[in-house]
Amino acid sequence: MEQAYRQILYHPTSDQNEWEHPRIISLGGDHSIVLPILRALKTVYGPVSVIHLDSHLDTWDPYEGYTGIVSNQSAITHGTFFWHASREGCISKGTSVHGGLRTKLFSPKDYEIDRDVVGFTIIEAHEIDDIGMNAIIAKVRKTVGNTPVYLSIDIDVLDPSIAPATGTPESGGWTSRELKRFLKGLEGLNMVGVDVVEVSPPYDSAAETTSVVAADLIVDILAGMTKTKSFTVPESGKDEL
Repeated sequence: MEQAYRQILYHPTSDQNEWEHPRIISLGGDHSIVLPILRALKTVYGPVSVIHLDSHLDTWDPYEGYTGIVSNQSAITHGTFFWHASREGCISKGTSVHGGLRTKLFSPKDYEIDRDVVGFTIIEAHEIDDIGMNAIIAKVRKTVGNTPVYLSIDIDVLDPSIAPATGTPESGGWTSRELKRFLKGLEGLNMVGVDVVEVSPPYDSAAETTSVVAADLIVDILAGMTKTKSFTVPESGKDEL
């Protein structure tokens, strides 16, 4: 999968004057697909800033607090892939941010690993009630700055009353209107890749509400990405295929 994304990223674009490399959008499926995507992006941009919208951290250390034997294969899950990506130098520490969190923890150390080891800033779901979406957007934009940005959206960032078709729903999430407002606020960032994941159609309602909102989010993201022009790859990030 990583090799396939590398091939895509080094494919010529229709307008080399605007974007030297294609920008990628992925749909899923298990959130662990982000690890090979970030590995591929690293060959072009170096470490990227991640805007991660989710109810869960996904930065868990697979070797911390677990019993039994953890193999190289079982260590990579939909809850640990950002930890691996950070250790491999794929994520820009200090310029990455979570949004919409309302996760249950194994221990308080989970937050320490997330902040000190992986390097994320945390914005919890309830903060929208305290400071409002405009302030959340401003905080995110200040955190990522002018760096290359990867946006990862786990559909369970939304409340399960809106998006029930996902494997690990958590109550108290954002509404689709709030999330669409957030995406509008990201326009102009150097978005190099996006995913919308953890959509599981067998769990959807008869009206397919989860699939409808996921598709709608992609349309909004595409529209926003067209408004960013002429992003130059930093020399330090360039690599060979």
